[in-house]
Amino acid sequence: MLQELGYNEGVPITEEFFIQKIAGKHNEELSRLLFPDWDLQKGLKFMDEKEAMFRRLAAEQLEPVNGLKRLCKWIDDCGLKRGAVTNAPRSNAELLLSVLGLSDYFQTVVVANDCDRAKPFPDPYLKGLQGLKASPNHTLVFEDSVPGITAAVAAGMRVLGITTRNPEHLLLEAGATFLIKDYNDPKLWAELEALQRETAERTISS
Repeated sequence: MLQELGYNEGVPITEEFFIQKIAGKHNEELSRLLFPDWDLQKGLKFMDEKEAMFRRLAAEQLEPVNGLKRLCKWIDDCGLKRGAVTNAPRSNAELLLSVLGLSDYFQTVVVANDCDRAKPFPDPYLKGLQGLKASPNHTLVFEDSVPGITAAVAAGMRVLGITTRNPEHLLLEAGATFLIKDYNDPKLWAELEALQRETAERTISS
């Protein structure tokens, strides 16, 4: 779509450009960044069209990250609270959850437009915690973008970075506790088992 506009003199943007300028950002911020000379409403119209194209492609091509069903089952079996927090529009979030069979899985779904400030500000995660009546000290976040990790850390939560797209060093610099390649990663399951033991020991001692 940017090429059709003649953006960057028609030269396709690079992966590096995407990572630095686009990944994880809210559409209003992205509009100002990509089109500083445009009227905001014109920029947001482009973003709406971009999201509509994304939904068409996602409905056909979306694949879950490896291990997602396994993780969801573990969370369910443990009786843990769960929320989804995204900078995407609600229509995108609802589509992706539906395609993945998770429409009824999360007890709260927070999108950027629910808050005055989107990620990288902590507001969406704080609203998620409020909706779940959960403590940041007892919450684990999975994030794949720098703005998302920055927001979760600012909200006082522990974050696991998922290296499905963004460079590892950027996720670590943003504050990720450690990185996993997907939801089957042995490091993740070692961490979850340790948390489970810690919870069991705390329950017994109390």
